[in-house]
Amino acid sequence: MEVGQTKKAPVTAGAFFSSHIAEVLLVLFFGGVAYCALEVLWRGRTHISMAICGGVCFLIMYELQRTEKYSALPLVLRALFGAIIITAAELITGCIVNLGLGLEVWDYSRLPLSLWGQICLPFSLLWFLLGFIIHPVCDLLRRFVFGG
Repeated sequence: MEVGQTKKAPVTAGAFFSSHIAEVLLVLFFGGVAYCALEVLWRGRTHISMAICGGVCFLIMYELQRTEKYSALPLVLRALFGAIIITAAELITGCIVNLGLGLEVWDYSRLPLSLWGQICLPFSLLWFLLGFIIHPVCDLLRRFVFGG
């Protein structure tokens, strides 16, 4: 080693898990896997686009939940915002994978109050109920996995 150079410390598991990049990647992964698992339990199949959509939705709610202003809101409002986030993400994803690419991953056109067969009121209500679980899970992940 030359004069003036410092030796780099090896990256440890603790350092990796304490980095924000690792936190984001693990939250995306957790959200994607959880969303796919729910979908498999609900309808017996899933698609990779649902892992991406679910991961992004979970990450958005996770990051919102970390702010004082958002986390201070009543849980019912956070669940409502979660339903709006998931419904919007589902519409965007559906327009790309179903309408744009023709993959026919899902079709809500036979359900009440459907928009282009991509979103519908019954599933938005389901996402609202899911928000009562998602936000506490975000807190638990932050506290017990990432030490925050």
